[in-house]
Amino acid sequence: MIRLIDIDETNFFAARALSLHEDQRRFLDSPLGILARGYAYRNEGARVLAVADKGTVVGLLLVKDMDEEPACYDLQQFLIDSRFQGKGYGKAALGLLLDLLRSEGKYADVEVCVHRDNAAALALFCGAGFRDTGYVDPDLPDCLNLMCRL
Repeated sequence: MIRLIDIDETNFFAARALSLHEDQRRFLDSPLGILARGYAYRNEGARVLAVADKGTVVGLLLVKDMDEEPACYDLQQFLIDSRFQGKGYGKAALGLLLDLLRSEGKYADVEVCVHRDNAAALALFCGAGFRDTGYVDPDLPDCLNLMCRL
């Protein structure tokens, strides 16, 4: 059964050891980078959660509060290990995350920035109800800004 769990001393090294296919590495930070960013921004509402299946860590995600307009949850990183891709973990984990954020109720929306060339991620997010906002971040001109109403 797939669950989202906190990172702690029992799963930190498993989370750090996750990997991506070579061609995906340009789209995401390394697992250690994701863990470090979550820690660095913890006072700004950032948290890293592990995607786990029966105790095995299969992925990581980083979501952060974004209080500037438009105020929303900001899904900054979403990684499923290369060994577990194509098995439904991404879709299930994204559904669990959206349910979690809905239940918290802090914001009405969640956004994610996805590189235009990352077809798998675009399909995943659009399939879950994310839509292109049309906004182009000048610092990330090759990315689409997608938003999902919770």
